[in-house]
Amino acid sequence: MIYIRTHEEIETIRKSALMVSATLTEVAKILKPGITTLSIDKMAETFIRDNGGVPSFKGYHGFPFSLCISVNEVVVHGFPGAHILKDGDIISVDCGVFMNNYHGDSAYTFAIGDVHPDTLKLLRVTKESVYRGVRQACDGNRVGDISYAVESYTNGEHGYGVVRELVGHGVGRKLHEDPQVPNFGRKGDGKKLRDGMVIAIEPMINLGTRNVHTLKDGWTVVTDDAKMSAHFEHTTAVRKGAGEHLSSFAPIEAAEIANIELSSAHYSEPALA
Repeated sequence: MIYIRTHEEIETIRKSALMVSATLTEVAKILKPGITTLSIDKMAETFIRDNGGVPSFKGYHGFPFSLCISVNEVVVHGFPGAHILKDGDIISVDCGVFMNNYHGDSAYTFAIGDVHPDTLKLLRVTKESVYRGVRQACDGNRVGDISYAVESYTNGEHGYGVVRELVGHGVGRKLHEDPQVPNFGRKGDGKKLRDGMVIAIEPMINLGTRNVHTLKDGWTVVTDDAKMSAHFEHTTAVRKGAGEHLSSFAPIEAAEIANIELSSAHYSEPALA
C-alpha cells in the first residue's frame, strides 16, 4: 500500500530524517584511519538514544547492529566489527532512526585519508545522482523517471555499474514501504508519484560491474569484481514541481571538511624539541 502523508506527518518524518543526518554528522567528526567500525556503531547508537530516538535497523529482521557499515567493495548491509579503517578506504554508513512513530533513513559514503581519484569521482557522481533523482520526485511523474535520472547519469554518462538487486523504497511508519524505487529503468514506467508520498532514493553504484553477491552471513552484499562501491540516500517527499529531501547532507559535509582540516593541521605541526 502506498501512503499519502499529511503536512504534519511529513514534518514528523523530517525530524526523524534530520536525526539521521545529525547521527551521520557525528560519524563524520570521528572518522580517521585506525578506528574500528564497531566503535562507530556504538557511538551512533548512544547518540541516537540520548536524543530520544531508536535505531531503526537494530533487530530489523534480525540485523544485529544500529548502522550498516560497508567498506570498499561492500555495497550495503555490512556488519560493524573489529575491522580497522585505513588510509585510502571508503566507508558507506547507512542509518535509520525511529522517532514519534515514524522512520527516517539516509546514507553517506565517506573517504578515509588519501583516496584514489577514480574512487573520489565515484563518490561525487553517486552523490550527485541522488539529487538528480530527488528532482524527478514530483507530483505526476512516475517512479521510472527517478530511476532513469539515476541510471542515465551514473551508467550512461560515467559507465558505472548500477546495482539492480537492491532498491529504494517508501518510508513512514514502517522502515520499508511501497513503492519500490529502483536505480535503473525507463522514463514513464512504474507507479505514479503523488504529492505527499515519502520515499528513500538511494543509488548504490559500483566502480566496475553491477553484479553483486551476498556473503555467508546472509546480509553483507559485495561487488563481484571486488571494486569499490558507493551509496548515498535521502528520505524524500514528493512535491509539486520537484521533490524535497527531508534528510540533509549539509551538516555532514561541513563536519567532513572540519575533520580533514583538523587532521591536516595535526599532521603539519612541527615536533617539539
